[in-house]
Amino acid sequence: MFETLQNFEQSAGRLSPIVLIGPGLAAVLIGLFVWLGGLGLRRVLAIILGAIIGWVCGFFIVGRNVMAAAISAVAAALVGTVLYRVIITIITVFLAAALGFAVLYLVGTYFGVSQETSTAYQSKTPVEGPTLSVNESAQLMKAHMINFGDEIKHACSKMPLYNWAIIAVLVVISIVAGFYLQRLTSALSCAALGTLLIFTGMILLLFYKGSVPIGIIYNKPLFYAAVFGVMVAFGTIVQLLLGPRLESRRKKAGQEEPAQRKHRWRTS
Repeated sequence: MFETLQNFEQSAGRLSPIVLIGPGLAAVLIGLFVWLGGLGLRRVLAIILGAIIGWVCGFFIVGRNVMAAAISAVAAALVGTVLYRVIITIITVFLAAALGFAVLYLVGTYFGVSQETSTAYQSKTPVEGPTLSVNESAQLMKAHMINFGDEIKHACSKMPLYNWAIIAVLVVISIVAGFYLQRLTSALSCAALGTLLIFTGMILLLFYKGSVPIGIIYNKPLFYAAVFGVMVAFGTIVQLLLGPRLESRRKKAGQEEPAQRKHRWRTS
């Protein structure tokens, strides 16, 4: 899996700036919104994240093409407008499973690699060459995404049974917490997802600057894991403090609007 990410990192220098800057900025901005304000605006968040999840599922599971991903994204966004509580629960379960899988995989991989493999990773530099067109860059990114999806499936097939038991326990805990500690669970999920989007967006922007962020993260996993955890904790606390204020303002605005309409009707 690291080799697939490394190959993408090497070829990122040839990609069109549009396919790096556009998605990178979008991921950072959406990530900031989700990281600090997702709890107070859960319905809007459910629509946005439903569309993102729908796109990912449509691309990797349904047809592996842009059309299938777009249709799936629109359908998921429409579902999010009605069943936003269900979407938040699904996101919570998905994050619990994904983060559990990532931690178990990284622990097994990082502590299992040799120093020779780590040095080889450091020695590779971005490939230089003519900049690809937007269409060529999109096709290259699509190929890397498909390869990464295949690597995830392969890693899942090789994962020990006890790791799946741990992931199942995390999923059950997230579901139970979602019922009994809904506000805390939603805030934690929004903070984790927002942090993940910010990391992804920053990686894409650093690719544009010619850096090798994946290699840097690979060589300092504990440090960046600590940064990730601190950002999640900070985002959770901020949302728990600001969430009730945003909700009260939204309810107050919703109550004032009918009153204003009634007043206008009487004075007209």
